[in-house]
Amino acid sequence: MKKYAILGLVLMICSFAIAQKKEVKEIEKAVKNNNFADAKSAVRSAEALLSSMDAKTKAKFYFFKGQALYANGAGSDPEINEALNSFKALTDFEAQSGKLVYTPQVDQIKLNMSNAFIQKASDALEQKKYDVSAANFDRAYRVSPTDTLYLFNSATVAVMGKIYDKALKIYDELLEMGYTGVGVEYFARDVDTGEEQSFGNETIRSLSLKAGTHDNARNEMSESKVGEMAKNVALIYVEQGDNDKALEAIERAKLTSPNDFNLLISEANIQYKIGNKEKYIELVNQALNINPNNVDLYFNLGVIAAEDKNYEEASKYYLKAMEIDPTYINAKMNMVALILDQEQGIINEMNDLGSSAADDKKYEELRESRQELYKDAIPYLTDVLENNPDNLSAVKTLMNIYSAVGDEENFKAMKVKADALENNN
Repeated sequence: MKKYAILGLVLMICSFAIAQKKEVKEIEKAVKNNNFADAKSAVRSAEALLSSMDAKTKAKFYFFKGQALYANGAGSDPEINEALNSFKALTDFEAQSGKLVYTPQVDQIKLNMSNAFIQKASDALEQKKYDVSAANFDRAYRVSPTDTLYLFNSATVAVMGKIYDKALKIYDELLEMGYTGVGVEYFARDVDTGEEQSFGNETIRSLSLKAGTHDNARNEMSESKVGEMAKNVALIYVEQGDNDKALEAIERAKLTSPNDFNLLISEANIQYKIGNKEKYIELVNQALNINPNNVDLYFNLGVIAAEDKNYEEASKYYLKAMEIDPTYINAKMNMVALILDQEQGIINEMNDLGSSAADDKKYEELRESRQELYKDAIPYLTDVLENNPDNLSAVKTLMNIYSAVGDEENFKAMKVKADALENNN
């Protein structure tokens, strides 16, 4: 009787094993026929038997389950995520067993998936479908976790689409893993589109080059993205009205990159936005120690000084900006505004004068000073028009100045030019 009982148990185990393999074969057959609806149905049936599958059958199940759910890219968002989980389970399982039967095939499938996700992300970005784009960049990273650039891109696109919660979550993940963005970037030209594409690593690019889908490979060293990440995190918090968290994000990033130029600028901009001008000026000057020829920073210091009616200081910064870049139109236009802004003080003083001989003399002196202001502004405006002849604001300002100083000939020339520009617009 014991022999019969043991034999019956063996037969039952064998029958159960056959059932497991049959279910997995059903998935395989449906996948190979691109019948993904039946494949998914077979996956659900086989799922109940997973815990008792032998190693070989389990690996095969994970392999075809991933393909069934991915469905050549036609799977739903939850299905694609589950497909990625299945492939990860397979590669982890085979890595532990030491038998890499399906892992090489999964690597090729993942490459195809990654390329598909990147293409979907790029297409969606062009159409300004930021949520779709961010999701697909994120998937490209999940397929290949060493390609952290895709995760960074996902966060960047989420910021563009104002999907702030998603962006914050990804930035936290990037900062937690110590991502800086510094390293080699791998590029190659897409043969079909002719456009250059960035690859997360050299291996993926090599596979694409071998496949003939890309050519003209090149490498480039990337700059630190810590400052940009901290800036975006901080600006999100500022947008949400949480300035303290914004500055905390900057301080946290400083631990990784204390002398990051972009990080200093980001902190400076936040300080300015919350009304702390003194701290802004301090941080901008620190940034200028790192990049002493940054024309925009000198211009911004000029703007701050002009806001405080510190004309001498503002003039110094504008002149420095023009020294660095003689074609810098903004500095020239602001210099004109700075000069003309002083006119009101002269007018007020003229209006306060009486009718005595001394007052009449003072009036003439002030009138002459006013004329000199106009004349001081003319060279900056003519310089602007040399580099940007269609600058309507410069033309109109110059026209009014020529009228004020009595230069009829130049006044008429500027009026003709102003009328022509307005008609063209």
